[in-house]
Amino acid sequence: MDDVLELTEARLRTAFGEPDARAAVTFLGAERIEVLRFVDAENETLRYATLGMSRRPMTDPNELVAEPVRGPRAELVLSVRAGHAETDKALRPLAVLAASPQVEGVVVAPGASLDLGGPLWPGAPFPAVLVAEPGGLVEDLELDPPMDPVRFFPLLPMTANEAAWKRARGAAALQERWLRMGTDLRDPFRGSVPLVD
Repeated sequence: MDDVLELTEARLRTAFGEPDARAAVTFLGAERIEVLRFVDAENETLRYATLGMSRRPMTDPNELVAEPVRGPRAELVLSVRAGHAETDKALRPLAVLAASPQVEGVVVAPGASLDLGGPLWPGAPFPAVLVAEPGGLVEDLELDPPMDPVRFFPLLPMTANEAAWKRARGAAALQERWLRMGTDLRDPFRGSVPLVD
């Protein structure tokens, strides 16, 4: 399935240009996951994209046999403002999330919360991320049938309060609140959005 990864990386390069850095992480029982860093100098934004999660389709853990060809494929994209935060240390947590379909049988989908088990990077107020709808930053990558397309899911960092509020109210309600409050979701220093009117 290396050809899938080659096509996936080409799609990321088309969207973001050449990566200026990459790191690889291998977990016991999982195949290698890379994280590519792209610099958007015009918007002073760093984008971190996983590469390797789409190698195989995600399989429902209730299925007795893993489907080798059909099923959803995805990669993850995190966008943050370039600044003084140690956002490059988010590479390992991102790789952990990207490996979760292989390791834990998780099927990542829009609206899901992914808990990190710690801050997204040292000192970050974000112990979780919200999986957003794909298609805005990177177009889906169509593959030869019967394979499903590779979808590129933006990750939106959530504070602990936001994650708890999302569990109670749902993803759409949290995203609407962010929008209404004009929250800059790429700000690595932002606090929790006001959750009480």
